[in-house]
Amino acid sequence: MSEPAVCHTSGEAIFSLEHVDFAYARAGKPHTVLRDVNFALFPAQQVGLYGPNGSGKTTLFRCITGLERPRRGLIRFHGHIVQREKDFRELRCKVGFVLQHAEDQLFFPTVLEDVAFGPLNLGLSPEQARQRAVETLEALGLAGFEQRLTHRLSGGEKKLISLATVLAMRPEALLLDEPTNGLDNDARQRIIEILRGLSTARITISHDWDFLAQTSTEYLTILDGRPTPCAPSLAHAHMHAHPLGNEPHAHEK
Repeated sequence: MSEPAVCHTSGEAIFSLEHVDFAYARAGKPHTVLRDVNFALFPAQQVGLYGPNGSGKTTLFRCITGLERPRRGLIRFHGHIVQREKDFRELRCKVGFVLQHAEDQLFFPTVLEDVAFGPLNLGLSPEQARQRAVETLEALGLAGFEQRLTHRLSGGEKKLISLATVLAMRPEALLLDEPTNGLDNDARQRIIEILRGLSTARITISHDWDFLAQTSTEYLTILDGRPTPCAPSLAHAHMHAHPLGNEPHAHEK
């Protein structure tokens, strides 16, 4: 039986996973990706999640949000078991999932329509949703983007707008999947500044240790299908090259 991956803090967990297993079918046989996962995220926690491709990082997010259903175990939201699609919809209103590919999150012609969509689904009136969208864009330094066509935005702008679509819903927690993937240095730094200014609980998937070091306060990797704590000293902020590549590692003092 595995222990919880993240140390408990005071207060109630926003969501938790209990003994969760998940497997994909591969050549007609189950291929286990997550194994006996016990995990809880508490308010104000800022977790950086590192792991090789295929280790189950995104699958973990998809199980939390109900986009995939585990073959065993429980998902809880504020202590209540989440099973039905109705329950997961409630969770998704409070746990914002920013997808790795911004194009998968943006589907309206204009920025304003995309950012206002979430608030509309929360029950706000069209005018209230528009105001919420405008306020969110202003807070992210994107004032004036309201009528921009989303398909004409740069990669960095699309990432920022996809983040805005989630933040406009005022979530309790964020799940960020490779938020700096493919960005230039300026856009990457913009994301860092935004996240450092947010107190919202979050889990951030990234292969960029320097980015995680600047935006997270604790770190996990995935080993044998389980989120496992990493020593914070593994995250470091300098440019270097060595045979270990992008695997977690430490340096001699």
